[in-house]
Amino acid sequence: MYAVIETGGKQYRVTKGDVLDVELLPTAAEAGAKVSFDRVLMIFGEGGTRVGNPVIPGARVEGELVAATRGPKVRIFKHKRRKGYRRRAGHRQDYHRVRVDEIVL
Repeated sequence: MYAVIETGGKQYRVTKGDVLDVELLPTAAEAGAKVSFDRVLMIFGEGGTRVGNPVIPGARVEGELVAATRGPKVRIFKHKRRKGYRRRAGHRQDYHRVRVDEIVL
């Protein structure tokens, strides 16, 4: 059984036991906290496929916050030719690592 959920403006295909990095969750405070995703777009399982319009009412995905982590460093470099203008910067995105415990219909 798997589900497609939406969080942080992105969609994820999840099954029980999956570990995924999602955008920072406003409700999760520390490692071990329970999280719930109620924007379930699709569920595929033994009973067939259920597709929401846009979400499936009453369906949710339960999980546990494993850790707060950071993504890889992205280097930004801007320049203008023949002008001596160069700027270098970097960015690392913050993520929450979540383990999926259960898909509830």
